[in-house]
Amino acid sequence: MAGVEITDTFVRRTLADGRVEEVAWRELAEVRIITTADGPFAEDVFFVLIGATGKGCVVPHSAADPAFLGRLQALPGFDNEKVVEAMVCTADRQFLVWRAQRPDGGRAN
Repeated sequence: MAGVEITDTFVRRTLADGRVEEVAWRELAEVRIITTADGPFAEDVFFVLIGATGKGCVVPHSAADPAFLGRLQALPGFDNEKVVEAMVCTADRQFLVWRAQRPDGGRAN
């Protein structure tokens, strides 16, 4: 069954062909928003969650409930201004809205 499952432990997206994308919250390293010029009658905003190992999960905006958005906004240094910029974008773009801090205080590569 295709769909997105968001829990306190992980975010998982099952694609129509049965493939599964998943990232654990504790392994989250980066959050991006990708926008496309496909709207307004097709999905055109996607949250991309990338884990420390490089694997990730794409969450369509339509599946991003308030609890999911709240969890993202609670990440230290989350860039809400970039989210607003992404939400009004009508072009094919990527927005980096959060990256995990390294133990030394710098941003992860």
